[in-house]
Amino acid sequence: MKQRIFMYLFVFAALLVLFQYVSSKRIFEDIDKQLVTSNTLLKKYKDSVAVLQNDILELSHFNLYRNEDAISYFENDGYKIDELIPFIKDELYKLNEVKGEHPIIPYASGEGRKMLINTVKMLNHKWIIADFSDGQYWGEVLLTYEITEKKQLKFQLVEHFLYPFD
Repeated sequence: MKQRIFMYLFVFAALLVLFQYVSSKRIFEDIDKQLVTSNTLLKKYKDSVAVLQNDILELSHFNLYRNEDAISYFENDGYKIDELIPFIKDELYKLNEVKGEHPIIPYASGEGRKMLINTVKMLNHKWIIADFSDGQYWGEVLLTYEITEKKQLKFQLVEHFLYPFD
């Protein structure tokens, strides 16, 4: 009787060890597969981040915030760049509120509409590029700006165009 119990225990233990081995092997293979997939994705994402960083660097080339000479120009005149840039943009957007035709945009708007400046990008300490639209027609303008000795802001239209429409 003791021999049978030991034999059953031995068979049970052998089956338990076999089950543990198969289960561990399957878990190990799954973890290894996940690790390979994760490493592949990590490499892909690192490449994507590098490409995006290059794109950001290229797109931010003509940007007042990244132009040390332009920033120094304003700082030498005693301006705080963090206050001046929003002020200049706000002054340009305030021109949207002028009654009648827009004072900078040289195009007439469609029926019952008004040309408005939508987006402003300050390229350096002298130039601004902006886009405008009336909801149907749209275009872009290149402006120069200066702050006079009396601390007044003056805009001057340099170039403009209206996109073709159907």
